[in-house]
Amino acid sequence: MADKKFSGTSTYIATDDLMMAVNAAVTLQRPILVKGEPGTGKTQLAAEIANALGHPLFEWHIKSTTKAQQGLYDYDAVARLRDSQLGDDRVHNIGNYIVRGKVWDAFESDVQPVLLIDEIDKADIEFPNDLLQELDRMEFFVYETKQLIKAKFRPIIIITSNNEKELPDAFLRRCFFHYIKFPDKETMEKIVDVHFPALKKELLRDALEAFYKVRDVPGLKKKPSTSELLDWIKLLLAEDIPPETLRSEDSRKAIPPLHGALLKNEQDVHLFEQLVFLDRRSRSQ
Repeated sequence: MADKKFSGTSTYIATDDLMMAVNAAVTLQRPILVKGEPGTGKTQLAAEIANALGHPLFEWHIKSTTKAQQGLYDYDAVARLRDSQLGDDRVHNIGNYIVRGKVWDAFESDVQPVLLIDEIDKADIEFPNDLLQELDRMEFFVYETKQLIKAKFRPIIIITSNNEKELPDAFLRRCFFHYIKFPDKETMEKIVDVHFPALKKELLRDALEAFYKVRDVPGLKKKPSTSELLDWIKLLLAEDIPPETLRSEDSRKAIPPLHGALLKNEQDVHLFEQLVFLDRRSRSQ
């Protein structure tokens, strides 16, 4: 990995500061903690790093019920009890009931892997601290089989968070931190071009203008993300919506056409309608 640097891929537009952050984390051999609002490509980043560098990817998606131990391994005591009641010979080897987790899989990889720990803030507050020792030492002990599992190669670790809860200071100290800012128009043009290379410039310009106008509405409960913009553009093309429709000054068309791809709840639709109505009324006075 020493001679390889992440510089984005043909399908993932990475800003200079994101590329610098990824490569700095790899150099320091620290996990990179990536934050940013939903839809900014945090989860996809791990797959793109693995793709760009030609490394295997192991993905551990965290839920509210996930325990840190599950990333290492699980001991299925229930299955062993059931097999013992059935007289199954498997019960004599406890290793048959050890279920490897994603961290174990990454540690056993024959080439340096990329390990994604996705949405770490969904788990219990103690979850990050429970992983500290294993991620620091790159090893852990399986008590049931008395095995010491050591990483063959230190994984490139990508940890994502949606800021649902604060992470412990001890954990933060061990990470390289990067916040992915929402793409500006110039970056967004490049992202859209990757997905719709034949999109006419006029439609792209007007779609982005309408999209950022929606995002700038104060008080939105959920601002539309990059993925929602791409869905919206796909619909505009499928329905053959002309660019001038997006620029219409007709108050009845103030909400962008097919806005259900952008606005995801009735509160935001209602708020947008109210603000547009007030704006139209102030202009007419």
